[in-house]
Amino acid sequence: MTGETDLKTLLASMTPELLDGFFVFATLAPGISKPDGLDPVMVFREREGTTLIVTEDAAKAAGLSASFGCRMITLNIHSSLEAVGFLAAITTRLASAGMGVNPVSAFYHDHLFVPVERAEEAMVLLRGLAAENGQVE
Repeated sequence: MTGETDLKTLLASMTPELLDGFFVFATLAPGISKPDGLDPVMVFREREGTTLIVTEDAAKAAGLSASFGCRMITLNIHSSLEAVGFLAAITTRLASAGMGVNPVSAFYHDHLFVPVERAEEAMVLLRGLAAENGQVE
């Protein structure tokens, strides 16, 4: 499975799904291990420390300080890791509405972390972008 690369197909065929739960970004200093039992949605290591995306409840239970309370939107289309412009088009649309977004690409799908209070608005914008590119609802 290599995923879709055609931008118009990606935009028209994406079906954004707003997942349940509230997420946060937490960090661990270099050399600090993730707390036992913590099951992050994402882990990314940088020189300055390790970023974890976890549920808000899990961060509190683990005693982690966190920021950017957000909701997770999964773009249900298998986009190729080599696709050009997909996330650029999406983040540009959200930015035009003054909305910050933290996109994460995984092998099968792209995921957007948007502010909690703007999640429904993000869904409307994403559905509109899909419709503009030919999605039949």
